[in-house]
This record gives sequence, C-alpha cells and structure tokens, in this order.
Amino acid sequence: MQQSNPEAGPGPTVRQIPVVVLAGFLGSGKTTLLNHLLHHSGGSRIGALVNDFGAIEIDAMAVAGALGDSTVSLGNGCLCCAVDAGELDLYLDRLTRPAAGIDVVVIEASGLAEPQELVRMVLASENPRVVYGGLVEVVDAAEFDATRARHPEIDRHLALADLVVVNKADRADGGERVLGLVRSLVDRAAVVPASYGRIDPEFLFDCRPSEERVGQLSFDDLHTHEEDEAADGHGGHLHSGYDTLSFSCDTPLDPRRLMRFLDSRPEGLYRVKGYVDFGAHDARNRYAVHAVGRFLRFYPEPWPAGEPRRTQLVLIGAGVDVPALDKELQACAADGPHTADEHAMWGVLRYVPQPEEPDEPDGPEARQASGAPGLGASDPREPGSAALDPEDLDFDTPDPEEPDL
Repeated sequence: MQQSNPEAGPGPTVRQIPVVVLAGFLGSGKTTLLNHLLHHSGGSRIGALVNDFGAIEIDAMAVAGALGDSTVSLGNGCLCCAVDAGELDLYLDRLTRPAAGIDVVVIEASGLAEPQELVRMVLASENPRVVYGGLVEVVDAAEFDATRARHPEIDRHLALADLVVVNKADRADGGERVLGLVRSLVDRAAVVPASYGRIDPEFLFDCRPSEERVGQLSFDDLHTHEEDEAADGHGGHLHSGYDTLSFSCDTPLDPRRLMRFLDSRPEGLYRVKGYVDFGAHDARNRYAVHAVGRFLRFYPEPWPAGEPRRTQLVLIGAGVDVPALDKELQACAADGPHTADEHAMWGVLRYVPQPEEPDEPDGPEARQASGAPGLGASDPREPGSAALDPEDLDFDTPDPEEPDL
C-alpha cells in the first residue's frame, strides 16, 4: 500500500493511506458493515470518520466502542455541507498520522449525505498521506425498489461506486432480480451480495479505482455539483427533504408508553435509532432500538461503565410534525420511582430476538451473560407484526461474531 509521492523528490517514500467513502441510504446497513470489518480486519487497522445526521451521535457511539481513538465523529449535520475539503483534511490528518498505524480510513456517510460530493472532497485533499480508496455503496435488497422509487438518484450513486454491497440478497423476495438490476446500473464496480453486512475485508483494500476513472470522476462530479448548488443552494442534497429530531431524556422511559408511541408512529417517520433507558424494568441493560419504516427491533446490552444513564434517540422522517413527536416522546417518561414489572416489558420483548436467532448484535452467549430479559420457547410476537431484520439498520453494537445490524 506504499506509494511514492511525486512531489517528495528523491527522499523517503510517503506511505499513502486509502480513504474509502462508505455510503448508502437510511437503514441500508452501513454501520453494520463497518463494524463487521472492524472485527474481521485480518490484522489491518481501520480508522473511521463517522457522520451522524442528528445532534446525538448514535452511529459514532457504536463504532467508537470498537475503535477507541481511531474514530473521528462529526454529528448534527451533513458532512459534505458542514465542512470543506480543507476541514476534512484536518480530520484525515489525525487518522493518517504515522503514529496511528492505520492501514485504511473509512468515511461512513450519513444516510442523507451526497456520496459524489464526499468523493470530490477526498479527491481534493492536499494531504500527501491521503489517496482516494474508492466509493462503497451499500444497498438493501429488500428495500431497493422502494428506495429507487423514492430516490431515483440512487442510479447515479451506483454508477459512481467502485464496490456495491447488496445486503439481504439471499433473503429478500426477488433477491436475484435485484442483484441483476444493480449490476446493470453500475459502471465498472464489483457487485457483492452479503448477509448481515459480512464481506471479505480484502474488498475494502481492492476497490480502489484506476487513475483514469479517478480523473473522469473528479471532473464529472465537480461539474454536476456546481450546477446543483447554483440551482437550489444545497447541491440537491437529500437532507433538504427530511426532518430530524434528536431526543434525550434523563428520566427512564415507561416501556408501555414507548411501545404505544412506536406502534402509532406516522408513515413519514422513516428511521428511529438510539438507546433507551427503561430504569428498574431492566436496571442492568440499555436497549438499542432500531426502526426502519414499519420494522422494529430492540437489543439489550449492558450499560457501559461510568456512562450516564439516559435515553438518546434520533428520528428522521419527511413531512412529520417534529414538535409533536418531541412532545409524544417526552410523555413516554416514567412518572416516578417504580419497581420492576415484567408485564410492562412484554411489548418491548416482542421485538427482542430470541437467543437462537442469528441476528443478535451481541450473540446468544453475550445475551445470556448480560442477564437481559428475553423471549422463552414461545414467541409472544403477534402474527403479522413486523420485527426488524438487523440489516435494515444503520448502526451496530460491536460483536465478536458480528451477526448484523
């Protein structure tokens, strides 16, 4: 991975670090894929720059658990709007310094970021240690048709990609058809089907585009972006059509009230992610909550040592009443001190995977060790209720087995 810097003269070579842009629409499974790579990197060290769309950095919290000081987080906005190429260089300088010992940097974009602009920013880097490593686009096979109807610009994203990961191709209806369709939309990219975001880490190192493709991409990207920017001032970015609510509460939530809120959430509320404190109902664990569309799942995990116990949620939607949603969530707070009531948690436990299910973020052994309440032999989930497949998620809890989120 070492390359000579043409401006460095006859001196020592400059070790260039590939910077890979990881993109995909809301809930496609970007953080799941990134966390899988972190735990199965084959000895390579991966740095990450994580961009959350919301004031609470939910995705960055999940990735930081695996990376520690190899994570740079930029929350509450769109990376391609919040910083310019020079500012991005400051972040990349921290991750590519020789002392960090990092082999590849991954920029995980928010689900509403514009990948072509992020690619342009990396290409514009003046850091001699930075080299563009390619665009990885994550696609949810089960939602591909709906996503394409809602966001036709996905065709352009696929055409720019150097690697396309099609999640859930093995379980989605018409998975082979989606794979064929995606392959027809890409330029020269490899298209890789995946389950639970599991891909060979070598793909991350091998997806770097050719110099010819980089040159063409940088010209076309800059030209298109300037036209869009002049048209609407936002570069046609997806987030201009979405609303976001960042909710934080130091009082434990009442599980029954929260489930009433989630069961009645409006159609326009497309994404819910974060951590919930249920207080005495499960004092040992916080609950990672993930919702995409009508799908929902909870994952109990032990509270990190020394971390304040609070609920932190990010909601993303289109055409939703944000103040009303905030008021409804505030009404979910428990009235006061209470004792544990196992019946109160039944609604939540309907959406907790059973220990034998392969999609638990912490695996069956970790679930048993956490002491989290779980489902028994009989599953109280009602017929027709939509439990969320973890691949519908955008972030993950680190897992030695990395089942998926």
